[in-house]
Order: sequence, then C-alpha cells, then structure tokens
Amino acid sequence: MTHRSPKGFARHVTVAAAAVFMSCNRAPSARQPVVQAAPAPVSNAGSVPHGDHNPHHGGIVMMKGDDLHYEVVLDPSGRAHRVYFTDAIREDLPASVASEVALTIHRPGAADERIALQIDDAGESWIGSGQPIGAPAATTVRLAFSIRQEQYWIDVRFAPGK
Repeated sequence: MTHRSPKGFARHVTVAAAAVFMSCNRAPSARQPVVQAAPAPVSNAGSVPHGDHNPHHGGIVMMKGDDLHYEVVLDPSGRAHRVYFTDAIREDLPASVASEVALTIHRPGAADERIALQIDDAGESWIGSGQPIGAPAATTVRLAFSIRQEQYWIDVRFAPGK
C-alpha cells in the first residue's frame, strides 16, 4: 500500500497551476490554426413551395425571382396577346400586381412594334393587340413590366399560344 503525503499532492497541484498560468502569458504560437471545411449548406429548396411550370393558358411560363411566375400567351393573329401573373405555387395573382406591361415585337426587316397592354375586364391578365405575325420562327418579343417599383424585361422567341 502506498501512502501519499499531503506535501506531494500540494506540490503536484502547484506545478500544474504554474503550468496553466505560464501558458496563458505565452505569445501566440506561430503555427497556423487548423481550419476545417464548413459543412455543406442545407438546401431548403424542398421546403419552399414551388409550383409547376406548365402553362395554365397555353403560353410560355417563366419566373422572376423565387416568388413570381408569369405566362406569356402570344397570338399569331396579333389580336389578343396576354400576360398572366402567378405566385411561387402558381396561384393566380390579379393583373394589378404589375404595371407598365408592354410587348415589343421584333420582326426581321421591319420596324419594332410596341404594344402597351391593358388589364382585361376581369382583372386577371394584361391584354393587347397588334399586327399579325407573318414569320413566327424569325420573330422575337420583348416583354417588359414593373413590379414592386422595379422594372423588368426579357426577350423571348415568338411561340404562339395554344
């Protein structure tokens, strides 16, 4: 059986305490800190509701940001071009959610045709008419609108609505 003296125990405690205090006053080590890679961010895309991109009105569906879809329905006869707005899960929004909605039709070899759209009688879409589209495959359309005090535009190939 081994006996430890109180003096031996006190000596060990004193040495340990001195080591701790001395290391606190030491200059920082010249070694580079160990850096670990941050864990991959967790995607919340699955938790944010998001609707399909299938056209509800026979047009082309596109997005602006994460919370706005819009559907452009182009009429080859030029009589009834329409733009509809929906939210992130494709619930209909009133046409008044946007303002200054316009189409600019660019036909090869012709001057651009700007069509200012108006809100339809039901308040569901923006509608406007212009000249017939003679060569849809060679025609492009610029859609422009303002939403939340921000102007936006995009150029798309003419694709007649169904």
